Amino acid sequence: MVYACVAPHGGELIPKLAGPQLKLFSPTRKGMRRLGSQMRDAKPDAIVIASPHNLRLPKHIGVVISENTSGVLAEGAREVRLKAGCDLALGSDIIRESEEAGLPVVGANYGALEGPLSDLQMDWGTLVPLWFLMHETHMKCKVVIVTPSRGIPLRQNVDFGAAVGRAAQAYGKRVAFVASADQAHAHRKDGPYGYSPMAKEYDKRVVEAVESGRLRQLMSVSRKLVDRAKPDSLWQLAVLAGVLSVAPLDGELFSYQVPTYYGMLCAGFTKSG
Repeated sequence: MVYACVAPHGGELIPKLAGPQLKLFSPTRKGMRRLGSQMRDAKPDAIVIASPHNLRLPKHIGVVISENTSGVLAEGAREVRLKAGCDLALGSDIIRESEEAGLPVVGANYGALEGPLSDLQMDWGTLVPLWFLMHETHMKCKVVIVTPSRGIPLRQNVDFGAAVGRAAQAYGKRVAFVASADQAHAHRKDGPYGYSPMAKEYDKRVVEAVESGRLRQLMSVSRKLVDRAKPDSLWQLAVLAGVLSVAPLDGELFSYQVPTYYGMLCAGFTKSG
């Protein structure tokens, strides 16, 4: 495991899709490009990305084992497209490590068993981070999409992250991990989820956890706080905490802002020295 990061996935981050909000999202866009620079320097052969918007499997964690993943993201007449090959060997190793740990993990393919028609849709939680981490940096590597579950104890998502870390350490190639995560979604009354003061409290705890290097302290946040703040980050951060328990990396917060109704945070985790 050579690198890890927390990356948001608001479509407005991609310049072509931002329209009149281009400047509004510039602090986070700058943070994303710093992550892209670090990812390029890490030279991974594969990127494992945990997204909250791909497979939604009640009480199960998903691991995509199609040969390809491709997607399109549109804003009016403007659109961007991205395609990547999937690392089937690493994905299979992650499933095996998880099953040996007794975790509720399933693999998922779509279309054909193999070849170009084996292509599972790339969600925006995957496409937006990879746009900055692969497309803008001209990185050529394979990906493994994993989907944490909200229907199981949070601890099992941490344990899954540890399984990802073990699989990466044993793989014999360079692996990076991305927690695709937007923070609390209840920062504004005019947002789709309304306003709660808990949103600011939740995001404050995430920032503190990243800056202190103690992501595990987030595992004790109350259900009430999560329900009212409405983040989509906790479960991916749990997986990241598990990854870092096996492959320790030093974290650095690059940006945090609330440009609209949800919080956005960029943080990179690199090897010390």
